[in-house]
Amino acid sequence: MDPGQFLRLAVDPVRLSLLGRSVAGPVDAAATAVELGVPQRDAVTALGRLRAAGLIGDDLRIDLAVLRRVAAALPRQPPIDPALVGEGWTPEETEVLGRFFSGGRLTSIPQTHAKRTIVLERLAQEFAPGLRYGEAEVNFTMQMFHADYASLRRYLVDEGFLTRADGVYWRTGGRDLTALPSPGDGDDDAD
Repeated sequence: MDPGQFLRLAVDPVRLSLLGRSVAGPVDAAATAVELGVPQRDAVTALGRLRAAGLIGDDLRIDLAVLRRVAAALPRQPPIDPALVGEGWTPEETEVLGRFFSGGRLTSIPQTHAKRTIVLERLAQEFAPGLRYGEAEVNFTMQMFHADYASLRRYLVDEGFLTRADGVYWRTGGRDLTALPSPGDGDDDAD
């Protein structure tokens, strides 16, 4: 049974209830029908489908081996895009990034401060030091990573990776923050 077949079976409330009850012991279709307020015929038919699919065995208990095979057939999360990580990250930081990014997308915003800081530091690298960005540009960039771009933008400012003034943002934190030339440095003709 593939994951899609399992989901099509389990999405029915009566079958799902029977599956859940079969974990604790032999399932009773008649008692389940009464508890759910459905005709007994519906519960018996649902139990028959689950048994035919092999999810519930002759002992009227769930077959955990079938569930394990379904779980093994689930698609694996793609590894983090190596270009997303780049160089300079410790193995521990790379592991955190790998847990929260799938391919090039942020799957969720970490709740713990330490992990969120690592993710934010990576996101801050999308902004070049010394350049100014309008709020729409920051939103667009963060939206490329996660739908909740407003939270990401706020976290970047709160944690000091970006600074904001008058609706304009610029990068002020994070690794690889190159020193900007100070006024008077660089190419001037005064020798």
